[in-house]
Amino acid sequence: MDLYSQSLHYGYSVFEGIRSYRTAAGTTKIFKATEHFDRLQRSAEALNLPYSWSTPELIEASYEVLKKNNLQDAYIRPVVYAPANMSFNLNTESFTTIQTWEMAPFLGDKLLKVMTSSFQRPNPKGFKIEAKAAGHYVNSILASQEAKAKGYDEALLTDMNGYIAEGPGANIFFEKSGRLYTPATGNILPGITRATVLEICEELGIPVEEGRFTPHDLSRADAAFFCGTAAEVIGWESYDDKPFPTQWKESLSRKIQQAYKDLVTEKALQLETI
Repeated sequence: MDLYSQSLHYGYSVFEGIRSYRTAAGTTKIFKATEHFDRLQRSAEALNLPYSWSTPELIEASYEVLKKNNLQDAYIRPVVYAPANMSFNLNTESFTTIQTWEMAPFLGDKLLKVMTSSFQRPNPKGFKIEAKAAGHYVNSILASQEAKAKGYDEALLTDMNGYIAEGPGANIFFEKSGRLYTPATGNILPGITRATVLEICEELGIPVEEGRFTPHDLSRADAAFFCGTAAEVIGWESYDDKPFPTQWKESLSRKIQQAYKDLVTEKALQLETI
């Protein structure tokens, strides 16, 4: 990256977080590759970054990067960034890089202690909130650092109106009386893993309600979890020091966690062929 790039000085770039998995059949599969690279293009266009690659080209390149690095279970990070430009004028070109490495679940694999952050998500009228832009994540870093400094595993941010929004790098679902609830789009990044969880719930016949929910609503939940490509599906132990009444292993949320793992590794598909 050029030292005079808008990306370095102003956080003016877009990226994706993608995972590949060694499937039950032993092959390498990038999970929802098309959805991720289509969103990368939408993010770039939302921020007026020139974008010249097609989704099939970037998928092919990603598999090649995995192959050259001898990786199957991996995290993939494509970034679209700007050239040298210290003004606020439009760029006439951009650059794309794809990196990959081994990465355990971003938030670990143990139940999380979560606190309500003192930081809020940015006003959607001030940003293209649906774009996965690098600069947005300064907000995420501050919130996550605050939580960890206070002895928690992660933060939960509210929106500008005080409704629960999302974690620093993951969407949230909570469970109450056999039904799941999740913040509606508008003040959150509409995650691809979030969409996958909604698909799983439909398949399992688990009712889901999208809407505006308060921290008080969440405090009365039976269980809760974060979901995201990096985090996958990870349950909570407590929220603002209050443990959840339902044991994680007995929750619907745990069933969703297992169904997600089976989906990304194509375990169910492998069983069907035996």
